[in-house]
Amino acid sequence: MNEIKNKERREFLAKAAVAGVAIGAGTNIFGAVNKPNIACKGWAAFDESGELKPWKFERRAVGDDILIEVMATSICHSDIHTELGHWGKQIYPQVPGHEIVGLVREVGKNVKNFKIGDRAGVGCMVDNTDIATAGLEEQYSPNTIFTYGHPYPKEPTGISQGGYSDYFVVNSHFAIHIPNELSWDEAAPLMCAGITTYSPIMKYMKKGDNVAIIGIGGLGHLGIKIAIAKGAKVTAFTTTKSKIKDIESWGAKAVLVKSSDDLAPFRAKFDFALSTIPYEFEMEPYIAMVKPFGNFTLVGMPINFSQKTQTLNLASTKVNLNASLIGGMKETAEMAEFCAKAGVRSNIVKITGEQINQAWRDVVAKRARYRFVIDPKSF
Repeated sequence: MNEIKNKERREFLAKAAVAGVAIGAGTNIFGAVNKPNIACKGWAAFDESGELKPWKFERRAVGDDILIEVMATSICHSDIHTELGHWGKQIYPQVPGHEIVGLVREVGKNVKNFKIGDRAGVGCMVDNTDIATAGLEEQYSPNTIFTYGHPYPKEPTGISQGGYSDYFVVNSHFAIHIPNELSWDEAAPLMCAGITTYSPIMKYMKKGDNVAIIGIGGLGHLGIKIAIAKGAKVTAFTTTKSKIKDIESWGAKAVLVKSSDDLAPFRAKFDFALSTIPYEFEMEPYIAMVKPFGNFTLVGMPINFSQKTQTLNLASTKVNLNASLIGGMKETAEMAEFCAKAGVRSNIVKITGEQINQAWRDVVAKRARYRFVIDPKSF
């Protein structure tokens, strides 16, 4: 009897020892995994100064998500507007960046659309509290979580943290497969600049249209290339003389704008116009370039999201004025495939983490040519 009891005691102690080791390794005695948070390195804003600094932080452990090792992430003017407080007060520290591509390193148990080793891209959205009701244009769902600065109880920091980081965790619904034809550096700018221009071009433009692209920066230069690839005749309007040769090399006609007088010859000449200007500007002369009942679409978002125009101007020109916000996930995947096959590529400048602050200043000063892509391996 004592021998049996001693045997049972030895077996219990052995099991307890195994359980102790398992718990220390992150697994409990029932086989469930208590995963640690993901330790990350990135560059973050700590205030509204516009100066970013290196920051070590944690992301949530992978649940029904994918973990991406970031291979490239690029700078959007939206990053600058956000961290400067142009679009409202922010919670800091905050890691910006919503043009993210990389390799899938871990997959949640319920994820069906990705496997380890896949190439993935993430744009301006990372989750939704009610995926079932998000629809095909998730960007307009009130339950969508945007990529940085959005209240997000799942995250250890309480907000979503963006892609200026070496690793990224995302609900797999909000990631797309990156075509093999695209390099990491080529793919990153497509995740915001690409889809932001592609979406309205697909809605309002048809082959053979005369199209005006206004503001030739990160968004504008991709807008030119996508519109031309879709069969449009494109005229690009810029205030920067040094961009003219580039514009012409992409197959568009370039117009240097010094004053509104430069726009007068183009009155009612265009079927569609796309403005990427990220600040408030005098809209009336540009709107007047569109034919009656044509579309003038704003994708550049100014300070406080505010633009002014005269209602009489809209009434007299009969132009449809509207704005567009990125695109849904299905359309984003479609855009990436189109760009890969059509040869649409962003003009990029590769930088390190230490160069981010200067790159931000260059974006504001219109010196970017045309998208800064950050190497996360430099963090």
